[in-house]
Order: sequence, then C-alpha cells, then structure tokens
Amino acid sequence: MAGFIISGLKPLPCIYDRPVAGVISRSSSKSRFLTKNKNFPDLKILNPIKSRNWGLNVSAPFRVASVEEDEGRKERNHGINGFEEQEQEAGFDPGAPPPFKLADIRAAIPKHCWVKDPWKSMSYVVRDVAVVLGLAAAAVYVNNWIVWPLYWAAQGTMFWALFVLGHDCGHGSFSNDPKLNSVVGHLLHSSILVPYHGWRISHRTHHQNHGHVENDESWHPLSEKIYRSLDTLTRTLRFILPFPMLAFPFYLWNRSPGKSGSHFDPSSDLFVPTERKDVITSTLCWTAMAAFLVGLGFTMGPMQLLKLYGIPYWIFVMWLDGVTYLHHHGHEEKLPWYRGKEWSYLRGGLTTLDRDYGWINNIHHDIGTHVIHHLFPQIPHYHLVEATEAAKPVLRKYYREPEQSGPLPFHLIGSLMRSLKNDHYVSDTGDVVYYQTDPELKKNAS
Repeated sequence: MAGFIISGLKPLPCIYDRPVAGVISRSSSKSRFLTKNKNFPDLKILNPIKSRNWGLNVSAPFRVASVEEDEGRKERNHGINGFEEQEQEAGFDPGAPPPFKLADIRAAIPKHCWVKDPWKSMSYVVRDVAVVLGLAAAAVYVNNWIVWPLYWAAQGTMFWALFVLGHDCGHGSFSNDPKLNSVVGHLLHSSILVPYHGWRISHRTHHQNHGHVENDESWHPLSEKIYRSLDTLTRTLRFILPFPMLAFPFYLWNRSPGKSGSHFDPSSDLFVPTERKDVITSTLCWTAMAAFLVGLGFTMGPMQLLKLYGIPYWIFVMWLDGVTYLHHHGHEEKLPWYRGKEWSYLRGGLTTLDRDYGWINNIHHDIGTHVIHHLFPQIPHYHLVEATEAAKPVLRKYYREPEQSGPLPFHLIGSLMRSLKNDHYVSDTGDVVYYQTDPELKKNAS
C-alpha cells in the first residue's frame, strides 16, 4: 500500500557541483571508541580534489599466502561446523585477510557519492511524513476491518522508513550540519519511541566493532559459555520465532545477554561522561512522546490508538530486528567472526551482507545496500547503490551478491528461519570463529 502511494513521489536527482570529504578521521575531537582496539584502521579524510586514475585503482592484485599462513588458517578453522571441508570445496576462505585495503575501496567510489545534499535528504523526510499522515487519515476515514490490516503493514513499513532517515542523521550522512542532523533525528526517532542519542551512540559502537565477537553491539554472537548459562526461557526468546523479531524495545532498556546498561540511562557504560547531556535530552524527548501517546489514548480511546499507532509500531520493530539480523546472519555459507589480532575494521565490515527487498528498497531508502554502508557510513543512502557497484571489482568474492527479490521480500523469511535454527553460539576460544548449532534447540525450533 505504501509502495503504491510513494512510488511516484521520488525526489528529483541533484546536480553535483562540488565534491566533499568522505570518511571522517578518527582523530576528530567529535569521535571516540567505546572499546579499545589497536586494529582499527586510521581512517584518513578523503581528499576529493586530488585526481586519481580511476581505471587503474578499480581492482587490487590478490596476495598469495605463504605455506605457514595457509597451515595456520586451516588449523583455526578445523572442526568448526565442518568449515574446513566447505573451504576446500569452495576454494575461497572468507575468514582470510583480504588482498586489498580500505583505501582501495574508497578510491573506486566516485567522488560525488560522498556529497550530502540536505535539501534532497529533507525531501525524503517530507515524503515519508506525508505518507504516514496520509495513511492514518485514510484508515480513519474508511474505518473498515478489511483496510486495517493493510494499513498496519503499510504504516509499520513507513515507521521503519522514518527510522532509517533518523539513522542517517545519527551517522552524519543526512547533512554536514550537526544541528540539523540532531533536530531531524530527534523528531523522527522520538516519534517512533527511539531515544535518538542513546541509540545513535550504541549504533556507532556497532559500526566501529562490527564482526567482533565481544565488542560488537547488534546481534553479536554469544560465546558458548554465555549461551550455556542461559535459561530455557531466554534461549527461546532469543532464537525461536517470532520472539527475536520483537526484541528491540527490550534491547533499548537492557541490551543483549552478556552486556549491561540502558540506552536511557546517562550513567550506562554505553556512554562517556561528555555524552550525559545528549542522553538526557533524548530520554526527555522519548518521555514526551510517550506522554503524548498516553494523552491520545485518553482522547481517542485505547483501541483506536492501538489500531493507529500500537500495531504499526510492532510491525516497525519486526522490520528493524529482521533487517538488522539478516545483514549479519543467514548467508548460505558460514561467515566469520573475529577476536584479538585477527579483527580489523575492514575484515569485520566484510562479514556484512547486502539484501534485496524488492519494492521495499526505495521505501526504506536502500538500507539493504549494507556492505558499503558499514565500511563508509557517511555515504548518503541515495548514493549507496552506485557506490556499491563501483566497489564490486575491488571486493570480488568478499562481496556476496544478494538473492534477487520479487516485489515483496518473502524469500528472506527462509533465510531468517534457517539462521535462527543453526546459528546459536561461537567457541569461547579462537580468533576466527564460526557459528555452531545446538542440536536440541534446533529440534525445538523445527
């Protein structure tokens, strides 16, 4: 329903007359690491003025591993979910260090892909807000039980689209103006009960530590020790559908097993003291929205509020949990997770997956184009597809082509179910590890 309404409302493309810098240096006073890791690369500010021979920089030669490196890699992978045999059959080890650098990928991406146009970004906000209000007005006007389920699916998807735009504000890919990013981000995220700064900071931790077993923040794997310590109810809630797809609100309050803290608490170990005011501001905005909803409940009645907002909110939560999970799980081949010296920002980012969502791609702002987004989160969403195509010759087999979707991405339900049945924990030891399966839980999930 949402797709039909907004299909003709795409913002006009912009003409780019100036390049801007791409990735922000980690030496900036605005950025920090929540976890210490010496392997994180020094991301230099892109100099867009310097000319490049784009034809020569598109690809990088593969490095031939030494005998010692090859033997070491086989020893690491041996016995873990049969991955050694899988590697021999495929002839490609996804856990091996790539033969290219982050700079090689950056050099292959056209300069204009780094340009952030606040007017174009705002046009998407106007579009999505107009659709949200239009859907609500149409549902109230028709007030038919045939229409309400269609409204819930469409409005929940639009709430997810609003979240993605707020997510871009948090990354700074919405515009170069931090104040504009903060104002728009608060309005969008608060409207769907997400604490903007609290989530923004924890999501930054996810990007800075993606693919790291202990330090990652979103849907990171549980070690076998933590997994074995979970009670039956917790395992069920984490791995048996539909419960994992309803986790986000609870994660905001209490994070994941093995971690503590709340996105609403400025004293949480998620944050440093200088971020206290930001977290308080976002928590107050969240509280104001919650109070507004309570007032609406008294005004229009709780049942009408549930139909207009409550059910779409939970559809949005399912989108958020499902999409986030599938960008890091569910591939036909096992994907590596790293610890210690084996982890690097580049290797961690290469474990992410692109997904095709059919008609939904445009509605949720191409968030399925996820690999390049993880490596370069400052690229605006409307340039991600082009940037990905430009980077593919460099990434080669480290880029996994997504399965093409029909109009609606029903094929991803199978990937989600298969992963939840098989990807339960990783070994307590080892610097390159792969998901292992608990046979008993898999049996219960069938």
